[in-house]
Amino acid sequence: MHRRSVRNLTISVLAATALTAAGCSSSSSPQSNAASTSDPVTITVAVSNATNQTYLSLVLAQQLGYFKKQGVTVKVVSTVNGNQNWQDMLAHQVDGVIGFYDHNIDLRAKGVSTESVIQLNQAPGMVELVRTDEAASITSPAQESGKKLGITGLGSSTQFVADYLAVHNGVPVNQLHPVNIGAGSTFVAAMQNDEVDVGVSTEPTVSTLLAKKAAKIIVDMRSVSGTEAALGGPYPGTALSFETSYVQSNKPAVQKMVNALVEALNYIQTHSAAQIAAVVPAANYGSAGKTAYEQSLANEIGMFSPTGLMPADGPQSVDRVLSSFDPNVEGHNVDLSQTYTDSLVQAAASASN
Repeated sequence: MHRRSVRNLTISVLAATALTAAGCSSSSSPQSNAASTSDPVTITVAVSNATNQTYLSLVLAQQLGYFKKQGVTVKVVSTVNGNQNWQDMLAHQVDGVIGFYDHNIDLRAKGVSTESVIQLNQAPGMVELVRTDEAASITSPAQESGKKLGITGLGSSTQFVADYLAVHNGVPVNQLHPVNIGAGSTFVAAMQNDEVDVGVSTEPTVSTLLAKKAAKIIVDMRSVSGTEAALGGPYPGTALSFETSYVQSNKPAVQKMVNALVEALNYIQTHSAAQIAAVVPAANYGSAGKTAYEQSLANEIGMFSPTGLMPADGPQSVDRVLSSFDPNVEGHNVDLSQTYTDSLVQAAASASN
């Protein structure tokens, strides 16, 4: 079965489950954890490769006690890749997802109601790299036909972006050979062992590969300007998302989590990379170490949203990118206003003034 058909079948089954369960709750379900407005409340969220820098605001909110101050306990569940996060949420194994906003559009096109409630990153923070010994022959995505393309997982946002880069540069998706290599140490090993020719990943994986001279950058989306140059417009990355029914049923609890994350975003805007790295657990530095972590953070500090609000034209740009290669989105009239809300971020900002 074609790789997209497998992913579509999985999501379709989960979508049916989610829609069936939307009108009811179970005392044993994670979705019931935050139903009460009394303190404390608990929200369970899924992330993949929790050490990558795109999740920095979540890490800071935990480390600096912002969640505790709000009276919310956030339990983080690690998954193998970004697509698994959404599957777990739709199966009600977790309440929400810290992952890329683009999945909300993909799911809405399938009839599943999810939405982001705070935009943590205003750029993807992704980099497409080529193995050093292939760098002379692969200088852009235009040379990727027939090549082994490393992604964090099938159906992940790294695959979404990699597919667009290929199609935008004249390489049909069916000429790519995606390889699921995860992130962090597994991604680095795959590059070093010639298991892939090119790949898309985030920091600190990128800096680790560069330090080892195992790869070179061909597309850099760690900044807003770099993203617009590569993708033709904004591409808001990591966000906190839930099923719409969950937000409606647990709004006070979700507001508490948003309040804490807004405070974490403010911390990023008002502190240096060195100050931020001092707060981050040492395990997040990766094999490259603290100095490399600080440098990579300094290189992409503009990736983080200064407000938590959805960037102007962000949803339209993401929809355009997905429509260029994703048959689930192409030709579908998705109501983009239903894929995110700024109301909780605005409420958090008003409360802090």
